Amino acid sequence: MLGRRLLSLLKTSSASQASSTASEVKSRSLGRKAVSTVLICLTGGVALSAIDDLAVYHGCSSKAMDKARQNQEIIDAIGEPIVKGAWYNASLAVAHKRNSVSCSFPVSGPQGNGILHLKAVRSGDDSWLSFFRPREFDILIMDATLNVPSNEARQQTIRVNILDNLTSSACQACTRSPASGIPDKR
Repeated sequence: MLGRRLLSLLKTSSASQASSTASEVKSRSLGRKAVSTVLICLTGGVALSAIDDLAVYHGCSSKAMDKARQNQEIIDAIGEPIVKGAWYNASLAVAHKRNSVSCSFPVSGPQGNGILHLKAVRSGDDSWLSFFRPREFDILIMDATLNVPSNEARQQTIRVNILDNLTSSACQACTRSPASGIPDKR
């Protein structure tokens, strides 16, 4: 009889251990699912941010390349066609809730190469739907640092300010007189 009692006690303790092990397995499984869900959401957020930055870069650099291809000083220095360099050699900084952009990227031509630098502000609405539409940026400042080989042993470095003679609507809005709404003569 004592043996039966001992056996029943052992069976009960092993059954309780089995049930506690099953609940531990369930809690571990739930924890793993929660961690994997958080990691997937975090990865998705980072991917969306990267895609958004790439869209901003593409919009700004395309507009800058159009202006660079029309600038005679750049054409004379590095020749035509002017080609944008690889995106991974570019730098992009966004600020003020993605309304302000500073960007630099490489360009090259048959006679030389260089780097275009620009600062731009976003124009248009700021709603949830604007996240899915292409963004328009007004370039405020844009210049190029060009490396041109010369007849001598050294390269010649030329700095060209591209927007000297152009005025954007964003610049005109900044220089308006508050009382009259007419641009100041600066």
